[in-house]
Amino acid sequence: MDQFHRQRGVTLIELIVVVIIVGVLASVAIPSYRAYVIRSQRADAKDALLALATAQEKHYLQCNSYATAIDNATDCAAGELNAPAASKNGWYDLAIVNADATGFTISATATAGRTQFQDEACRSFQVSDRGIRTAFDAGNADNSAECWQ
Repeated sequence: MDQFHRQRGVTLIELIVVVIIVGVLASVAIPSYRAYVIRSQRADAKDALLALATAQEKHYLQCNSYATAIDNATDCAAGELNAPAASKNGWYDLAIVNADATGFTISATATAGRTQFQDEACRSFQVSDRGIRTAFDAGNADNSAECWQ
Protein backbone atom coordinates (compact mmCIF):
# COMPACT_ATOMS: atom_id res chain seq x y z
CA MET A 1 0.00 0.00 0.00
CA ASP A 2 1.02 3.48 -0.72
CA GLN A 3 1.77 5.53 2.41
CA PHE A 4 1.53 8.84 0.66
CA HIS A 5 -1.97 8.65 -0.68
CA ARG A 6 -2.89 11.95 -2.29
CA GLN A 7 -6.45 13.14 -1.67
CA ARG A 8 -8.38 14.64 -4.54
CA GLY A 9 -10.79 17.54 -4.11
CA VAL A 10 -11.18 21.28 -4.13
CA THR A 11 -8.93 23.46 -2.06
CA LEU A 12 -10.16 26.53 -0.25
CA ILE A 13 -8.23 28.81 -2.60
CA GLU A 14 -9.87 27.26 -5.66
CA LEU A 15 -13.28 27.70 -4.06
CA ILE A 16 -12.59 31.37 -3.27
CA VAL A 17 -11.46 32.00 -6.87
CA VAL A 18 -14.70 30.49 -8.19
CA VAL A 19 -16.80 32.61 -5.81
CA ILE A 20 -14.95 35.76 -6.91
CA ILE A 21 -15.49 34.95 -10.60
CA VAL A 22 -19.21 34.32 -10.03
CA GLY A 23 -19.45 37.60 -8.10
CA VAL A 24 -17.82 39.57 -10.91
CA LEU A 25 -20.11 37.99 -13.51
CA ALA A 26 -23.18 38.72 -11.38
CA SER A 27 -22.13 42.34 -10.82
CA VAL A 28 -22.03 42.79 -14.61
CA ALA A 29 -25.08 40.72 -15.54
CA ILE A 30 -27.65 41.96 -12.99
CA PRO A 31 -27.54 45.69 -13.87
CA SER A 32 -27.52 44.83 -17.57
CA TYR A 33 -30.57 42.61 -17.11
CA ARG A 34 -32.42 45.31 -15.13
CA ALA A 35 -31.74 47.86 -17.86
CA TYR A 36 -33.07 45.41 -20.45
CA VAL A 37 -36.26 44.80 -18.44
CA ILE A 38 -36.88 48.53 -18.00
CA ARG A 39 -36.41 49.13 -21.74
CA SER A 40 -38.72 46.25 -22.63
CA GLN A 41 -41.46 47.58 -20.33
CA ARG A 42 -41.64 50.77 -22.41
CA ALA A 43 -43.79 48.74 -24.79
CA ASP A 44 -46.52 48.85 -22.12
CA ALA A 45 -46.72 52.65 -22.48
CA LYS A 46 -46.65 52.55 -26.27
CA ASP A 47 -49.43 49.94 -26.46
CA ALA A 48 -51.57 51.81 -23.94
CA LEU A 49 -51.17 55.13 -25.76
CA LEU A 50 -52.05 53.68 -29.13
CA ALA A 51 -55.14 52.00 -27.64
CA LEU A 52 -56.13 55.26 -25.95
CA ALA A 53 -55.67 57.17 -29.23
CA THR A 54 -57.93 54.65 -30.94
CA ALA A 55 -60.53 55.13 -28.20
CA GLN A 56 -60.27 58.90 -28.68
CA GLU A 57 -60.92 58.54 -32.42
CA LYS A 58 -63.90 56.28 -31.73
CA HIS A 59 -65.24 58.86 -29.26
CA TYR A 60 -64.80 61.57 -31.91
CA LEU A 61 -66.77 59.56 -34.46
CA GLN A 62 -69.64 59.09 -31.99
CA CYS A 63 -69.63 62.52 -30.27
CA ASN A 64 -68.02 64.88 -32.81
CA SER A 65 -65.39 65.95 -30.23
CA TYR A 66 -62.51 64.40 -28.37
CA ALA A 67 -62.90 63.34 -24.74
CA THR A 68 -61.31 65.61 -22.13
CA ALA A 69 -61.05 63.06 -19.31
CA ILE A 70 -60.64 59.33 -18.75
CA ASP A 71 -63.57 57.83 -16.91
CA ASN A 72 -66.38 55.32 -17.33
CA ALA A 73 -68.69 57.65 -19.25
CA THR A 74 -71.56 56.19 -21.20
CA ASP A 75 -72.72 59.24 -23.18
CA CYS A 76 -71.25 62.14 -25.14
CA ALA A 77 -72.50 64.86 -22.80
CA ALA A 78 -69.94 64.00 -20.12
CA GLY A 79 -67.00 64.46 -22.49
CA GLU A 80 -65.29 61.52 -20.86
CA LEU A 81 -63.62 58.53 -22.42
CA ASN A 82 -64.50 55.02 -21.31
CA ALA A 83 -60.92 53.78 -20.95
CA PRO A 84 -58.53 52.61 -18.22
CA ALA A 85 -56.42 55.19 -16.38
CA ALA A 86 -53.39 52.88 -16.28
CA SER A 87 -51.55 50.77 -18.81
CA LYS A 88 -52.31 47.07 -19.13
CA ASN A 89 -49.51 45.98 -16.80
CA GLY A 90 -49.80 49.02 -14.52
CA TRP A 91 -46.34 50.44 -15.25
CA TYR A 92 -47.73 53.75 -16.57
CA ASP A 93 -50.49 56.19 -15.62
CA LEU A 94 -52.53 57.43 -18.58
CA ALA A 95 -53.94 60.94 -18.94
CA ILE A 96 -55.48 63.25 -21.47
CA VAL A 97 -53.17 66.28 -21.49
CA ASN A 98 -55.47 68.42 -23.61
CA ALA A 99 -58.43 67.84 -25.89
CA ASP A 100 -61.08 69.83 -27.69
CA ALA A 101 -63.19 69.51 -30.83
CA THR A 102 -60.14 69.68 -33.11
CA GLY A 103 -57.44 67.56 -31.46
CA PHE A 104 -55.96 65.84 -28.43
CA THR A 105 -52.71 64.96 -26.71
CA ILE A 106 -52.52 61.95 -24.41
CA SER A 107 -49.70 60.84 -22.13
CA ALA A 108 -48.35 57.82 -20.32
CA THR A 109 -46.12 58.56 -17.32
CA ALA A 110 -44.20 55.93 -15.35
CA THR A 111 -46.07 55.20 -12.13
CA ALA A 112 -44.23 56.47 -9.05
CA GLY A 113 -43.23 53.70 -6.69
CA ARG A 114 -43.03 51.06 -9.44
CA THR A 115 -39.77 49.80 -10.92
CA GLN A 116 -40.51 51.45 -14.26
CA PHE A 117 -40.18 54.84 -12.53
CA GLN A 118 -36.42 54.12 -12.50
CA ASP A 119 -36.41 54.57 -16.28
CA GLU A 120 -34.93 58.06 -16.23
CA ALA A 121 -34.31 58.13 -20.00
CA CYS A 122 -37.98 57.65 -20.93
CA ARG A 123 -40.13 58.71 -17.99
CA SER A 124 -43.16 59.80 -20.04
CA PHE A 125 -44.58 59.34 -23.53
CA GLN A 126 -47.11 61.41 -25.49
CA VAL A 127 -49.17 60.95 -28.64
CA SER A 128 -51.23 63.59 -30.42
CA ASP A 129 -54.23 63.32 -32.73
CA ARG A 130 -51.86 63.87 -35.66
CA GLY A 131 -49.78 60.85 -34.68
CA ILE A 132 -46.89 62.93 -33.35
CA ARG A 133 -45.07 60.84 -30.78
CA THR A 134 -42.86 62.45 -28.16
CA ALA A 135 -41.10 61.25 -25.04
CA PHE A 136 -39.41 62.96 -22.12
CA ASP A 137 -36.72 61.94 -19.66
CA ALA A 138 -36.83 62.44 -15.90
CA GLY A 139 -35.70 66.07 -16.29
CA ASN A 140 -38.54 66.69 -18.79
CA ALA A 141 -36.12 67.03 -21.71
CA ASP A 142 -37.22 65.68 -25.11
CA ASN A 143 -35.86 62.19 -25.69
CA SER A 144 -38.25 61.06 -28.43
CA ALA A 145 -35.64 59.58 -30.74
CA GLU A 146 -34.38 57.09 -28.16
CA CYS A 147 -37.69 56.24 -26.53
CA TRP A 148 -39.87 55.63 -29.59
CA GLN A 149 -37.36 53.62 -31.64
